[in-house]
Formats: sequence, structure tokens, C-alpha cells
Amino acid sequence: MASSSGNDDDLTIPRAAINKMIKETLPNVRVANDARELVVNCCTEFIHLISSEANEICNKSEKKTISPEHVIQALDSLGFGSYISEVKEVLQECKTVALKRRKANSRLENLGIPEEELLRQQQELFAKARQQQAELAQQEWLQMQQAAQQAQLAAAASASASHQAGSSQDEDDEDDI
Repeated sequence: MASSSGNDDDLTIPRAAINKMIKETLPNVRVANDARELVVNCCTEFIHLISSEANEICNKSEKKTISPEHVIQALDSLGFGSYISEVKEVLQECKTVALKRRKANSRLENLGIPEEELLRQQQELFAKARQQQAELAQQEWLQMQQAAQQAQLAAAASASASHQAGSSQDEDDEDDI
């Protein structure tokens, strides 16, 4: 059994993972810290036992990599055959998830463009969009300036016209005298 000191810490399951499993399995039950530690140690020992047996089966079949079939055979040879159907279901779920991930990743890979190039293109597109936005804002500002100038010219022309009308009226009045 793995102890909780020294290098053996690397060989245990993280307590947070065990605590999460306990909460999911027994949501309304309080579990003492000693019991949680015992569960961690039992899980670690179980995994060590199964992996050691699977490794032996793998070596006997002259393979270098432990496969799921080796683990299933290890479960059976150690007397845990009742878990095999559930293990196969979980294995199938894992394969399905892995396939979905590969499909999602392969979409980018099938483009034939390296990720660095895609990133460069994305940054280029962002820069163009910012430039277009700045140009649009500049055009709007210029239009507002032109409209303001035209309004000032129109006001000045109107004032000039009314001033001229007023001065020509004064000239007419002087001619009458």
C-alpha cells in the first residue's frame, strides 16, 4: 500500500478527485478524513494491482504497450470479472470522445495550413478590420466637419444677405432726403 510520504505522493490519486467522486456517489453522506484517506489508498492499490497484472499479460503476449484488452484480461484474472461489462462501456465512451476530439482537430489539420500561418492570417484580418474602422470614423468626422463648415457658410451668407438688404434700405432712405 502506498504511503503518503516522500516519493510515494506521485503514486496516489489526487484527493480532490476522490473527494469529488465521493460527493457524486454519496451526496448526502459525510465521510471522515480518515475514511477519505483510506479510499485514496485503496484506489491507488487497486490501480497498482490492475496495472501490474496488465503489464504481466502484456509482456507474456510480447507487446510493448498495455492495451485496454490487457486491462480487461487483468480484471478477469484477478477476480474482478463482474466489472468487465461496465469497463467496456466506459472504454467505448472514451473512444467516442477521443474520436470527436480528433475530428475537431483534423478540421484545422485538413486545411493544410500550419497553425502559425492561421494565427498570422487572423492577426492580419484583425488589423485590416481596425484600419477600416479607423478610416470609417475619419470619414464620418470629415463629413461632420464639412457639414459644420457649410452651416457656418450658410449662416454667414444669410447674415451678409440680411446686412446687405439693410444697407441698401439705408441707401434708398438717403436718396429720398
